[in-house]
Amino acid sequence: MIRAVPEAVVAPLPANGFANTRDLLEAAARLYGDRDAYVEADGSRISFAQWAGRARSVAGLFADRGVGKGDVVALMLPSGIDYAICYAAAAMLGAITTGLNLRLGPREVMGILTSVSPALVVRDADADLPQAPDGLPVLARSELALEPTGPLPRVDVDRADPVAIIFTSGTTGLPKGAWFDGDNLAAFARSAGVMSAPFDRRLTATPFPHAGYMAKLWDQLVWGITQVATPTPWSASAMYEVMRNERITVCGGVPTQWAKLLDDPRVGRASLPALRVGIVATAPAPPELVERTVERLGVPLVVRYAMTESPTISGTEPADPPEVLFRTVGRPQPGMSVRVTDEDGRPLTTGVIGRVRVKGDCVMRGYWEEPELTRDAFDSDGYLISGDLGCFTPAGDLVLVGRAGDLYIRGGFNVHPLEVENVLVEHPKVRTAAVVGQPAPVIGEIGVAFVVPADPALPPTLEDLRRWTRERLADYKAPDRLVLVDEIPLTAMQKTDRNSLREYLGRSPASKD
Repeated sequence: MIRAVPEAVVAPLPANGFANTRDLLEAAARLYGDRDAYVEADGSRISFAQWAGRARSVAGLFADRGVGKGDVVALMLPSGIDYAICYAAAAMLGAITTGLNLRLGPREVMGILTSVSPALVVRDADADLPQAPDGLPVLARSELALEPTGPLPRVDVDRADPVAIIFTSGTTGLPKGAWFDGDNLAAFARSAGVMSAPFDRRLTATPFPHAGYMAKLWDQLVWGITQVATPTPWSASAMYEVMRNERITVCGGVPTQWAKLLDDPRVGRASLPALRVGIVATAPAPPELVERTVERLGVPLVVRYAMTESPTISGTEPADPPEVLFRTVGRPQPGMSVRVTDEDGRPLTTGVIGRVRVKGDCVMRGYWEEPELTRDAFDSDGYLISGDLGCFTPAGDLVLVGRAGDLYIRGGFNVHPLEVENVLVEHPKVRTAAVVGQPAPVIGEIGVAFVVPADPALPPTLEDLRRWTRERLADYKAPDRLVLVDEIPLTAMQKTDRNSLREYLGRSPASKD
């Protein structure tokens, strides 16, 4: 039986009823009090009332260091309680928070900190992290326990003021900072759909600097949601223990994680009675996996399509059939509009692949301090021009076929890697796959499939996969080369790291695979 949130469910706090994050946080502290707001992997936890109290204190520390309205605070902290306290503290002062993923390298860190010129960098002094540029004031994580010297200043902040800068993964150059205001954060709470319900306990898989957390601050406060950290290093056994012990109601993961979780014989409706919905991220969920999840857990898997510049775009619904979840990213979420166009912005008919463009309350206000980039990011109708390519089905669901820069041309024919990957992962011997183009004489480029076998002892052969693909797609889309791997490399944002795969191909001729 699928357990979904009724459409009539109303949030305990109205997303449109507050002028700023400070007022919403104080209201949440009063209403939710001792309810868990955050739970870390080691079991440490903090309530909503404690979160607000610590945020007030840290906001005072920030003010002592000269942070005020409109200043940027950069967080170089692990995902967890301290990060959440600092994010809320900055918002209380009308300051703007940006987070740096701890997997970023020195060049990326330097680029981000230089571009935002933070008034304060909060970092874990004991962690092995790149240093901040000379001249930037730094507050050590250990100093967050200090008491401020004066009262917390009252600042006039409204929902048009910036709250967060979220940086892209930087796969096509240095990261760019998408900025969001209070109206954006309120819109994310309104558009949550089945993802959020009163007092959910959500297992958070993405790092806190990611849009999956930063953009959802009001969503958490409106619904009284508990954020529970994913165990690191990840394992199916550890994930199960957290889901059971913390009574997780909403859980996110990539398809491989869901498949490994379902392989644990302890996993079932009886052992995870609180679970309400599962979220599939970064890759398509094969129909068999969707069906297994419903059968074993009695809950649906849903797919959400988002990007840093628009952390909410579209999604599937619990009642959608498995094929819709596997082939599409669903329909636009409330307040969002999606177009598929040619490169000149002309809308394309159903089934025709083109550029995905997005407009709505959840789209960024622009790239921080980058007016030219911001201008180029939007068309004359106000639609964000994404780097994604896709088409609509007759039912109105959006199908993604890949990124514009991922496309390769084999013998004069365009091949979209995601389309091929969706077919490959249906093969019974394939757990997951990624496809990239490789330069080749005469033909231009060939397709290389990096595959994680379902059973390493019985991997698929290239001919297996070519035959499988040709039976389902045009023959030129079948992979020309197979590389078996233990795992697909991911970027800091948990997306397929195609640059790493291309670098591998540059180092390794086909004869060595």
